[in-house]
Amino acid sequence: MDPLDTGPGGMLRQPKSVWATAGASVVAFMGIGLVDPILPSIAQGLDATAGQVSLLFTSYFLITALAMLVTGFVSSRIGGRRTLLLGLALVVVFAALSGTSGSVGELVGFRAGWGLGNALFVSTALAVIVGVAAGGSATAILLYESALGLGMACGPLLGALLGDASWRYPFFGTAFLMAAGFLCIAAFLKEQPRPARRTSLLDPLRALGHGGLASVAVSAFFYNYTFFTVLAFTPFVLDMSPYRSGAVFFAWGVLLAVFSVIVAPRLQKRFGSLKVLGGSLVLLAADVLVLGYGGHTTAVVCTVLSGALIGVNNTVYTELALGVSDAPRPVASAGYNFVRWFAAAAAPFCAPRIEEWTDVHMPFVVAAVTAVLGALVVAARRGALTHEAEEFRPRHATEDGVAVFVN
Repeated sequence: MDPLDTGPGGMLRQPKSVWATAGASVVAFMGIGLVDPILPSIAQGLDATAGQVSLLFTSYFLITALAMLVTGFVSSRIGGRRTLLLGLALVVVFAALSGTSGSVGELVGFRAGWGLGNALFVSTALAVIVGVAAGGSATAILLYESALGLGMACGPLLGALLGDASWRYPFFGTAFLMAAGFLCIAAFLKEQPRPARRTSLLDPLRALGHGGLASVAVSAFFYNYTFFTVLAFTPFVLDMSPYRSGAVFFAWGVLLAVFSVIVAPRLQKRFGSLKVLGGSLVLLAADVLVLGYGGHTTAVVCTVLSGALIGVNNTVYTELALGVSDAPRPVASAGYNFVRWFAAAAAPFCAPRIEEWTDVHMPFVVAAVTAVLGALVVAARRGALTHEAEEFRPRHATEDGVAVFVN
């Protein structure tokens, strides 16, 4: 059955609890790219440098990485519904506090608290959607990834629309939307069964002892450095108004969503996961290199096109991470995300400083090199990854009811 149909079990015929969780997921993912179009405005409003403002991403993703060791531990003890509500409550509080910041240091600190709340929510939302969705896991995955893509696309758009009046408004707007999501989940979502086995804090680290999973995590680490160089540093290079920058990253997010949900699975079935991933990483390296050395129009086009390649990579990496080892999928996912999110924290910190030490082109040269390194890891460790690449199994969201954090 086509999960997009409107019959029983179709994507559009879901319980209210599914729509409440999916809607809150859209807003949660919006928080990642929300600050993109207003980074220059924040720097101007708080009298901060590009390097200081980029720490908004660094603090956010550093806490997200560390939280990967905690989310399964928490959700396996207090349940999915309570974990979602805890995460949402933290986002509401810290997003609102972000809007009141009087210095870039305060804003960076509040974004760290936001990252913890977002990690708790996003890492649990997929498991909850799978548990309550009609139509099986395929429909649930499609709903979740659609929410991810929509959130990544709409985050910059919301940031531009509200940020054109004041850089503070996008933070207040996000707090309001997440508060609405909190009320919807509290009203419509019942508690989900807890797993038979509780997850320990060290389980994700033990899972990385598997050579295949470690290889995927290391390759994804290099790739994420490239990804977040584009996301966090490019707005300063484009130097556009919030509206125009928001439009660019909205188009970027649309391509990310389309290629993640629709194009990537078809490419995998035709060419195999490893070929698709290696080719996409090399193309991404070429894209960011041209972005760094091209004129303004070229940079805009390459920024938008990178969304397509990033969408493909996100999907393939998720497939590999969840299936390459014999560890429970939630545990494997937590270990994988623990490693790769450190690169998401490093790139926004390093790129502006590389520019200060050299020139505006060099951060993109480094990003191109890391994308190639990601492809080389895939090629060198092909034997450890071949089993999952050949079998290409459909995505599953949970095992024993424990959350998985993907994409």
